[in-house]
Amino acid sequence: VQLQASGGGLVQTGDSLRLSCAASGRSITSFTMAWFRQTPGKERERVARITSIDITSYSDSVKGRFTISRDNAKNAVYLQMNNLKPEDTAVYYCAGKKSSQALTYAYWGQGTQVTVSS
Repeated sequence: VQLQASGGGLVQTGDSLRLSCAASGRSITSFTMAWFRQTPGKERERVARITSIDITSYSDSVKGRFTISRDNAKNAVYLQMNNLKPEDTAVYYCAGKKSSQALTYAYWGQGTQVTVSS
């Protein structure tokens, strides 16, 4: 499975962005998919996750502002980010694993930069 993340950019505080993660190589319908983010000097943080049956979870830092979704027909996952804050600035990665029970995410996209100016 190859994952291609896109949609990042430079925005202002309070703006919205929608990240996309397009999968190729096989269907990700049965996969648990997630969005992670990382900034220099900080540990990678999982911000949102969606299972194959559309159960979602979010980190406390983004709950209520970000929404993860998937479109199985397009073999894609999305992250709608609203009310962005400067602390959301990071490289965002999409990732996938074959089951929700798997310990690690085996598939990773290349990352897309999100920069939120104050």
